[in-house]
Amino acid sequence: MSALFRLNSCLLRENISKFSHYARFLSSEASSGQPARLETSQAAKMTDIGIRRMFSAEHDLFRGNVRKFFQQQIAPFHAQWEKDGQLPREAWLKAGQSGLLGTNIPAEEGGLGGDFKMAAIVAEEQGYVNCSGPGFVVHSDIAMPYICKYGSKEQKAKFLPAMTRGEKISAIAMSEPGAGSDLQGIRTVAVQSGSDYILNGSKTFITNGWMSDVVIVVAITNPGARTRAHGISLFLVEEGMAGFKKGRKLEKLGLHAQDTAELFFEDVRLPKSALLVVA
Repeated sequence: MSALFRLNSCLLRENISKFSHYARFLSSEASSGQPARLETSQAAKMTDIGIRRMFSAEHDLFRGNVRKFFQQQIAPFHAQWEKDGQLPREAWLKAGQSGLLGTNIPAEEGGLGGDFKMAAIVAEEQGYVNCSGPGFVVHSDIAMPYICKYGSKEQKAKFLPAMTRGEKISAIAMSEPGAGSDLQGIRTVAVQSGSDYILNGSKTFITNGWMSDVVIVVAITNPGARTRAHGISLFLVEEGMAGFKKGRKLEKLGLHAQDTAELFFEDVRLPKSALLVVA
């Protein structure tokens, strides 16, 4: 018996086993009296609730609430917000009250304790109403996980609950005028001064930048590291810190209601407690 024949026979048995398991699963769903859920690729309409296998009944209830929020609290006002170039803070607070922020951040860390599928539902439902303004994804699914994973106990307690409530809006500042996706090309630096750091530099195209209360800033702290990537650290810079200035809201071809700003740091003195990730 050739090796190829043995391999094909093994794969065939494996596929038969998987099909049998799948058939038993469908049979159990049918016997439960509930309509069988489909794979995402089989769904006739992505907007239908309760038809995709990857989501549970609990996710369906959550989706219904999220859809209602976007249809009632976002879509009717989005045209005006596009003229304003930003959302009002009231929209962020309502999003927090409705449970749309920090969905997959553990409850013990100040989030809602859901899963990533809940975060996906928020993003999907925002897309369904065609409203690009709310920067909820950057806030909940990019900035908050950094703090949750790398933050100290004090940092988590200070920021995560308030961010889940929509009281603190977050941004992450990586892109610079001369460095976009290539973070090894950044020039923003944080030089240690005693137990503090002095931050200098600028960032651009920062989503939620204009309204931000806390910004995760990428800066060079060790220019002599074996690679530039190993010499980069992250800092939590808060609104109102001396030397932290926000430039103009940038005009863009799209995403007009999503505030995108330039940020400037001129001798911003940061305590060691502002350090999120050290090189």
